[in-house]
Amino acid sequence: MSPRVRVGGRYRMEEGEIEVDSIEPIGFPDITPDLLKVAKHGRGEKIYLIRFHYVRPRGKQRGRRKSEPRRHVVR
Repeated sequence: MSPRVRVGGRYRMEEGEIEVDSIEPIGFPDITPDLLKVAKHGRGEKIYLIRFHYVRPRGKQRGRRKSEPRRHVVR
């Protein structure tokens, strides 16, 4: 009936989150029959293309931890 997400919203996954970048209504000719079988929910009268990107978990970023002191090597 309508999208269950909003642009700018963040939604949890097992690891990290996804952030919605855009939502665009599209038509049946824009998708393959196989995708329609997998994605169809309810009456399926409206179809939306939702673009999103992955956001890493904050505690699992690579690199130096904030509590870890900086070390400089001078030669």
